[in-house]
Amino acid sequence: MTAQHELGRDWGLYIDGQWQTSSTTDRISSISPSSGKVIATVSQGSSADIDKAVQAARRASRSWASASPFYRAEVMNKASQLIAGEREVLARALADDQGKPLVSEAYDEVDELVLYFSMAAEDAKRQSGSMPHSIDPTRRVLQYRVPLGVVGVISPWNWPYTMGAEVFAPALAAGNSVIWVPAPSTAACSALLVEIFVEAGFPNGVFNFVTGLGAVVGDALCAHPSVDGIGFVGSVATGEKIAVRAAGKRQILELGGNGPFVVLEDANLEKAAAAVMDASFLCAGQSCTAGELFLVHRSVKEEFLEMVASLTKESIHLGDPFSPETTMGPLNNEACADKFDEHVKDAIAKGARIVQGGKREGGFPTTLYAQATILDGVNPDMLIASSETFGPVVPILEISSDQDAIELVNRFGFGLTSAVFTSDLSRGLSYAESVDAGWVNVNASTNLWESHLPFGGRSGTLSGRGRVGGSSVLDAFSEPKVVILQL
Repeated sequence: MTAQHELGRDWGLYIDGQWQTSSTTDRISSISPSSGKVIATVSQGSSADIDKAVQAARRASRSWASASPFYRAEVMNKASQLIAGEREVLARALADDQGKPLVSEAYDEVDELVLYFSMAAEDAKRQSGSMPHSIDPTRRVLQYRVPLGVVGVISPWNWPYTMGAEVFAPALAAGNSVIWVPAPSTAACSALLVEIFVEAGFPNGVFNFVTGLGAVVGDALCAHPSVDGIGFVGSVATGEKIAVRAAGKRQILELGGNGPFVVLEDANLEKAAAAVMDASFLCAGQSCTAGELFLVHRSVKEEFLEMVASLTKESIHLGDPFSPETTMGPLNNEACADKFDEHVKDAIAKGARIVQGGKREGGFPTTLYAQATILDGVNPDMLIASSETFGPVVPILEISSDQDAIELVNRFGFGLTSAVFTSDLSRGLSYAESVDAGWVNVNASTNLWESHLPFGGRSGTLSGRGRVGGSSVLDAFSEPKVVILQL
């Protein structure tokens, strides 16, 4: 790490253009999931700190909103360049604080982060208006978009950089001022990111950063009367609480899923098995888009299972995130690891068979290293089929038809992503149009997505409302304004 930017220290709050102490003296220790060591401390903010940040954002909002989109784009591009210049520092901090393997995952997240800022810069310049006709020939009508004002962003620990930035970068580019509340368990690497990108020159108060417990600072942010919009990426349970607390505000809620992954009898099994490696083991399965339920046609199930087991043994290497050979690191926290244990135990009790893995791996500095796990004989009544496990699991449930798959996918209530493997694109399209999911991949992993496209849960499901990705956030956190000129 450079002498200027280092992870291992005590971090304050960034409010109104300055790093400040919290109104409390309480601290949160950032503990590396891979080593078990305290790598930094961060402020445990309060509702008073949120109020201070919101007031600063409100004061800055009008001038930032009225600034030229080209000026805002210039600042966003400078932020993108600064982040790219500190790629090594940010990637190492991410591996230490979150647990992602440095070589196979952490660098990629930083690279995607760079893209979010540069993409937001371009989208800011492309927001346009129109000149609709008036019923009166002596009038002229202007219609264009203006920012909401103040936007709060609450982000998760599984992708600490990108899940926050996919919301706050376009929100800033659209002309909003922002308060970011990151997940406590990865707040240290988030603070390091803030230190780097605010050097781009955001005016005081335009971007603010408050760390603390979600039930305190997150709740205060959602309920604050001077906040106009809330963006949240995280669990279904927390999202439902936020929807209530932020009632009346514009909301983007990108929530959970269990990524149903369907393999039909005409699928290319080699490609499907290879896709499982990314679907189930990227980020140790701790992704809302992870494949966590595999619906495999009975005529190919045994062959597919054998391929997946073989590939997992060959390609998934659990270990120290800083080792170049590691392809999967530890789970991030004990609550996530406990859920992994619970779901596997429940599946075994109800008749599933462990093909591989099934428990935590010993011999590491912490107990958070979970084995890559494959289960056969899964049925719909098991937690591992009906819930979001958020761990490195491949639960295989046998189906006998396309309709079986569609009914099971729609039964569980999630509606974020799904995937289907088939050699018949007509069957693939039929599946995609029949399942209640906001995003469906045909012959690709559930974890495949392109960041410029609208991403979010299907209406009426548990997986949220609104869309992230590309210009979707600019549209969500802006609104049309109409001006009539009487000639």
